[in-house]
Amino acid sequence: MTRSAQGPGPDVASGIARLEGYLLAQSRMSEARREAEDFADRMPWLTTAQREDVVSHYVQDRVALTRRVLTALVARAGELRQEYTARYEDLRRRLLCGSFAALLCSAALCAGAALYAR
Repeated sequence: MTRSAQGPGPDVASGIARLEGYLLAQSRMSEARREAEDFADRMPWLTTAQREDVVSHYVQDRVALTRRVLTALVARAGELRQEYTARYEDLRRRLLCGSFAALLCSAALCAGAALYAR
């Protein structure tokens, strides 16, 4: 099977993920800048330098907040992955044991029925 029939390779997938992250970050920066400018527009008494300083600080604070939120989300996602993986493995183990027990019971019943039928 050719590479195109299998789908993109790991390098392509990694590059796409990085591009997606970059575009998302740029989108958040633009959004933060628009909000900062709207905020600064409510203070018409600011000089141009003061206005740009307010906008810059607002954007920096917003980016820092976004970074903290994303870091917390990534950490929580990792915790949930570990928790659900452990639950899945436990459930799989219990299902396997139950199936094996049912198979043994079925075999014992069949053997008992065969002995009783003689």
